[in-house]
Amino acid sequence: MTNPKARYAVGIDLGTTNSAVAWLPLDAPAANASVLAIPQLVREGVVESRELLPSFLWLPSPHEVRPGTLALPWRKDCDFAVGELARERSALSPGRVVSSAKSWLSHPGVDRRSALLPAAAEGNTPRVSPLEASARLLTHLREAWDAAMPAPLAEQEVTLTVPASFDAVARELTSEAARLAGLPDATLLEEPQAALYAWVHQAGDGWRKQARVGDRLLVVDLGGGTSDFSLIAVGEDAGNLRLERLAVGDHILLGGDNVDLALAHTVSAKLAAQGRKLDAWQMTALTHASRKAKELAFSDSQTGTLPIAIPGRGSGLVGGTVRSELTRAEVEGVLDAFFPQVAATDKPAGQRRLGLAQLGLPYASDPAVTRHLAAFLARHGAAPTAILFNGGVFKATRLQERLAAVVSSWLPQPLRTLTGTSLDLAVAQGAAYFGLVKRGKGIRIRGGMARSYYVGVEASVPAVPGLEPPVRAVCLAPFGLEEGTQVELPQLALGAVVGEPTQFRLFTSSARKDAVGEVLESAAELDELPPLEATLPAAGHAAGELVPVKLRATATEIGTLRLDLVQVGGDGAWKLEFGVRQS
Repeated sequence: MTNPKARYAVGIDLGTTNSAVAWLPLDAPAANASVLAIPQLVREGVVESRELLPSFLWLPSPHEVRPGTLALPWRKDCDFAVGELARERSALSPGRVVSSAKSWLSHPGVDRRSALLPAAAEGNTPRVSPLEASARLLTHLREAWDAAMPAPLAEQEVTLTVPASFDAVARELTSEAARLAGLPDATLLEEPQAALYAWVHQAGDGWRKQARVGDRLLVVDLGGGTSDFSLIAVGEDAGNLRLERLAVGDHILLGGDNVDLALAHTVSAKLAAQGRKLDAWQMTALTHASRKAKELAFSDSQTGTLPIAIPGRGSGLVGGTVRSELTRAEVEGVLDAFFPQVAATDKPAGQRRLGLAQLGLPYASDPAVTRHLAAFLARHGAAPTAILFNGGVFKATRLQERLAAVVSSWLPQPLRTLTGTSLDLAVAQGAAYFGLVKRGKGIRIRGGMARSYYVGVEASVPAVPGLEPPVRAVCLAPFGLEEGTQVELPQLALGAVVGEPTQFRLFTSSARKDAVGEVLESAAELDELPPLEATLPAAGHAAGELVPVKLRATATEIGTLRLDLVQVGGDGAWKLEFGVRQS
């Protein structure tokens, strides 16, 4: 699906920590995608344009800001801020700043349409849903584009990136956030693929200088909140590059945010040794301050000592600013802890949970990126030959060298590293290039859907006291189902309850590659998605009646999954919406 009015192919990287926009003209593509300079508040009343928009949303109280100081060039009556000012305020007022909205948007354990952010909000602080927070970030990007460019963003060939590990619910919610932001036709693209597209575009016909036919490329995308792994095979058709995705990793909430928290605990231990104990509010502020110190260490290799300052509690001398510091050695030591030398057979360590736990993001219990990567490669049984890094954490080139060395120790030959892309901007630039690919003007990565999807079907068995009827899992949409492809399962004799509330159980797997219609006697090894709850219109049938149906799944052209129940012997069909409610 392409837009005939479009003049530009536009890529949007909606990141956990930073967002970016890149573009290419459709009529005369350049060698490199241009990056949009995004106007944003950097201080109250001060607007500057920067390539990255920090993915933070500040919801100040009316008493915190002077009238008019949150105005933007295109909006004068704003009562919130996104971008650099919001990130700065996160260290001072963590209870009023939304961060990691993207991670919350993919959290299956909460209602992502409910107003639950900021997570640290207290009292009557206004809250927004992860969906609304994401939509506000995208709205700022759309308005920034519309103010700077000659044609509205909504009329362009827009590609919006998501982690490869996002399931169908998270993808549908991301697409909905784009629609709320005024971008109804945005196509979704996986971030590791976007990073590789950026490399392909920049390499051009010289791709053979870095990649070879038969290579298996390992893309490691370490963002602010996620670790995303993909394996892509390199082939050749009549002398032209051919790329095919082989595997994607699970959704791992482990990234730069974890590094920030580890640095904050390093500083907290120093302060505790000096007799200064921080409360939970101050720890949140310290985490944000530690992030700034980490980024300074990345940008200036000569900096030896990194200052840390957070607000005190109370008033007067006792409640004054709390000051400390991080040394470069401490920063590098913490980073090394996330990339330890491990064996190829190692797996992430589990963590025994208490009976009660705070509702929050389902972070990875093992912080060792290398163990998660070892488990990914072992699960898919493929040995990579080259690696492409993406994500701001890898600005510390020593980490690239460390990770490549660890993976190489598992292989018969050392990994080669693909170079030439921007760690901060490659995802947006590659997404822009994908807009050309959709029009047949570039090299496409073949891969289709990143996961297999299954529906739970209750078996028809005699009732047994104390036993629930067994639930079998039927493959609805297999791994690799290409966009725009529709599959039906007419062989299953199924009935759907109409006219009253009912529930559909859905499952997914990033490892299994079952065929359409294949039946699994147990769903134990699958990951369960939030159930779909719906009341199917009776349409002439009695409430509670079981209507014969067949299943139809469609991998849409925008990158989401659609499920339909098609009435047997009639022309009716019911669409099942992902993530409409939580159980």
